Amino acid sequence: MKKFTCLLLFILAALLSVGQAAAQALASTSPGTGSLTGTVLDSLGHQPVAYATVVLLPPAPNDKPLTGVAADDQGHFVLTRLAAGTFRLRASYVGYGTRTRTVTVGAGATAIGSLLLPTAAQSVGEVVVTGQKPVVEVRPDRLVYNADQDVGNAGGTAQDVLRKAPLLAVDGDGNVKMRGSGNFKVLVNGKPSPTLASNLAEALKSIPADQIKSVEVITTPPAKYDGEGTAGIINIIMKKGVDQGVNGRVGASSGNRNSNFNSALNFKKGKIGFTSSANAGLWYNPGQTSRDRLGYSALGTDTLHQLGHVQNNGHWYYGTVGLDFDPAEHHSFSLASSVNGYGGQTSQDLFNRYVSPVAANNQLFTRSTTNIFSGLNVETTGTYTRTFAQARKEWSVLGQYALNNGTFGYDFDQFANSPIPLESSQATQREHSRGRTPGHEFTAQTDFTQPFGDKRTLEVGLKTIFRRTGSVATVDTLRTLYGTALAPNLSRATDFSYAQDVQAAYATYSFGVGKKLTSSLGGRVERTALSADFRASNASSFSRSYVTALPNGSARYAFSDATSLRFAYSRRITRPFIDYLNPFVDRSDPKNISYGNPALDPELTDSYELAYSTTLKTTTLNASLSARHTGNAIEQIRFVTTNPLVPLPEGVLIDPSITAQTFANAATNTFYQFNVYLAAKPLPKWDLSAGPDVQYITRRSSVLNVTRSGFTAGINVNTSYKFDNGLTVQGFVYANTHTPEIQGTGPANLYYQMGVKKSLLKDKADLTLNLGSPFNSYWPYRSTTNTATFSERSEYRSYQRSFRLNFSYRFGQANGQTKQRKSINNDDTKSGASKQGG
Repeated sequence: MKKFTCLLLFILAALLSVGQAAAQALASTSPGTGSLTGTVLDSLGHQPVAYATVVLLPPAPNDKPLTGVAADDQGHFVLTRLAAGTFRLRASYVGYGTRTRTVTVGAGATAIGSLLLPTAAQSVGEVVVTGQKPVVEVRPDRLVYNADQDVGNAGGTAQDVLRKAPLLAVDGDGNVKMRGSGNFKVLVNGKPSPTLASNLAEALKSIPADQIKSVEVITTPPAKYDGEGTAGIINIIMKKGVDQGVNGRVGASSGNRNSNFNSALNFKKGKIGFTSSANAGLWYNPGQTSRDRLGYSALGTDTLHQLGHVQNNGHWYYGTVGLDFDPAEHHSFSLASSVNGYGGQTSQDLFNRYVSPVAANNQLFTRSTTNIFSGLNVETTGTYTRTFAQARKEWSVLGQYALNNGTFGYDFDQFANSPIPLESSQATQREHSRGRTPGHEFTAQTDFTQPFGDKRTLEVGLKTIFRRTGSVATVDTLRTLYGTALAPNLSRATDFSYAQDVQAAYATYSFGVGKKLTSSLGGRVERTALSADFRASNASSFSRSYVTALPNGSARYAFSDATSLRFAYSRRITRPFIDYLNPFVDRSDPKNISYGNPALDPELTDSYELAYSTTLKTTTLNASLSARHTGNAIEQIRFVTTNPLVPLPEGVLIDPSITAQTFANAATNTFYQFNVYLAAKPLPKWDLSAGPDVQYITRRSSVLNVTRSGFTAGINVNTSYKFDNGLTVQGFVYANTHTPEIQGTGPANLYYQMGVKKSLLKDKADLTLNLGSPFNSYWPYRSTTNTATFSERSEYRSYQRSFRLNFSYRFGQANGQTKQRKSINNDDTKSGASKQGG
C-alpha cells in the first residue's frame, strides 16, 4: 500500500473549498427526502458517459447549481436529500454538448431514465440533435477511436483499424505496438480472444473492419481488469444489433492486397434478442528482405549477406452468434459464441553468402522455404446479471470456455553453391517439419457493485482461469550423403505441455470529495500456479506458484464541465504466453534460428500517468505525462551460438555463422512519455484529429552488459470532410522515428491512406474507394543489431501501395439501444503482439 503515497498527496493537494455562491445556494435549500436517479448516455451509440457531471438547477433564468454529483464509470448517478418541487437537471462532459431536462422531485425516489448527451459537434442546450460522432473521442480514462466513422476502413481488417487508433503503431509485418511497447492486451468486446493472444499479427487479419464500431485505448486500467498488459489495454468494440425489428448488413470488397465478404443479421422481439455475423476473406502481400552482418572473433571478421523474396497468402473466417433473454426487470441472461480462424503460407527464396576468415568455412547457397500456419479459436460465454431497485447496485456471474488450436510447419530445399533455386531433385539438404499448439481455457468470474449514497461505490470480484497448452512438433531431414529419403530426426522433436492456473480477487472503492474531486483506490491479488512437462528432451519438468499484489488508484479533479486533471497509478504483471515459452527450434532461416524459453519469469511494471483534458467549443485536447518502469522485462535477444547468453536447446549447431534468437528476463526498462491528442471540428462538416507522441526510453541489461537510451517520436493525423451530396473524403497518415531497443534500433514507420465514400439508395448503401500509400510502392523497415560478437543491418520492404473497392448495404431498422452486457476479461498473459517487451 506504500505505492499509494503519491496518490494520497495528490488528493490532499487537489482539495479545494466549495465555491461561496454554490454554498449559499445549497444553504438556502432545505434538505428534503426526495431523490433522483438516472444514467448519462451518448446520443449516438447509447454508451455510458463515464464521470459525466450532473447538477440540479432552479427554474430559469437562475443557473446557480443547488447540488450536483459526478456519474460513475457506467454513467449512473444519484442525487439525494432533495426538496420537493420543479427543477432543471443538467448533464455535461468533456467532448459532449450539454443536456438539460425539467424534472419534478417528490417525497420519494424518482427515476428519470437516460439523459442523452450530444457530441460536441451537435447543438447544445435544451434540445439534442442527432449528429455524427467524431473520429476520436477523449474520455477520462481512455481514448476512443470510432472506426465506424472512418471511411478509410471500409473493406479492410482489424489490422487496418488499429493502424489508425491513437497511441498505436502497426509495422509492415502486422506487429502492433502501444506507446512504443509490445506489452499490452487486446480484448474484443471487453473479453479476451486466445487466438489474438497466440498470434496477434495474423489473427487481426481475420476480423473485418466493417464489424468494428470503435477501439478503446486504456493506458491505466483499474483493478477490475486482470493484471496483464503493462502498456495498457486495447479494447475492440464490435457492432451489435438493435432493440427493435430485424436488421442487418452485407458487404464485399476487393483489392490488390485483400478481399472479403461480411454480413450480419440481428433482431429483438419482446424479451429475446439475437445477433449474428458471418465473414470471410483473403490476403496476399509480397515483400523483400535483406540482411548484412559482420561477425567478430579471434580469427578475424566474417560476413553474411542474405537477400530474400517473400510472398504471403492466406485466408480467414469469422462468425458470431449471440442470444439475450430478459425474463424480468432485474434479471438478464446472455449466451455468446464466436469462431475465429485463419490459415496461410509464406514462401521465400533466400540467397545466402557467408565469407569466413577460414576459407574452408565459406558458404554459398540458396534455400527455398514454405512456411505454413493456421489458427482456430472457438469461444462460448454465458452471463447472468442481477440488478436491483437501488441504482448502480449489481451482481453478475460469468463462465467461459475457449478452444485455441494452432498449427505451424515448414518445408525447404537447399541448393549448395547456387545463387538461384534449382529443381527439387538437385537439393543438397531438405527438411519437413510440422507442429501444433493445442489450447484450452476455462474461466469463471463473479462481480458485485454496492453503492453507498450518491458518491461512494465499492466493487469486488473473484475470478479463476485454468489454461492448458503446449507444443508438439516433428522434424524430418534429408542429407544426400546418407540417401534420398526424408527420415525422422528424433533428437529435434518437441513434445511440451504447459499448465497455468490463475486465481484473483479485487476490490475498488470510489468516492467523491466535494463536488469537483472524484477518486478511487483499489487493489488486486493474483495467485499463479505453473507446471511444464518436457517429454521429448532432457529438459527438467517444473512446477511453481507465486502470489502478486497489484495496487492501483486514480483521482480526477474537474475545474469545470469542460476541463479536468486526472492522476492514475497502477502495478501490472506480465505472464508469458506460449509463443514466448515454446522450446521448438525454428530453423527455416539457416543462419538465424529462433526458439522460446520455458524458464521465463513474469514481469512487474509500475505505471504513473498525469492527464489534462479540456474542451473549447468543438475542440477537445488531451495532454498526458506518463512513466512506466519494469524491473525484469522480457526481451527478445540474439547471440552467436558460439557465445550463448542463455543455455542452448539440444541439437543446436555451435557455429560462428549462426545466431540464435530467444526471450529472456534480460533488462530493466523505463519509458518516459509525453503525448497530446487533439480532436477538432474546424468547420461543421470537417473533422480533424492529430496526436504527436514523444518518448525517452532507457534500457539496462546486466545479462547483455549494455545500457541504451534515446528519444523516439511519432504522429497520427486523421481528417475527413462530409459534403451535402452524401460524399465523404478521408485522409490518414502515421509516422514514427527509429526506436532504441536493447540490442540496437527498431524501424521507422510511414503509412498514409486516402478514401472516398458515396452514400447510395437513400443512405442504405455505401460505395467506398480506398488508396493506401499511393505515392511509394513500398516502405523499407530498417533495423540494426549491435552486440560484442556481431553487428547487423536488416531491411524488410513492405509493399503497401494498395487499392480497395468496397460496397455495403444495410437493411431493416438501424436505431435503438442495446442493454450493456457483462463480459469476461482474461487479459493476464503476455501475448504475441510484437514479441517485444517494454
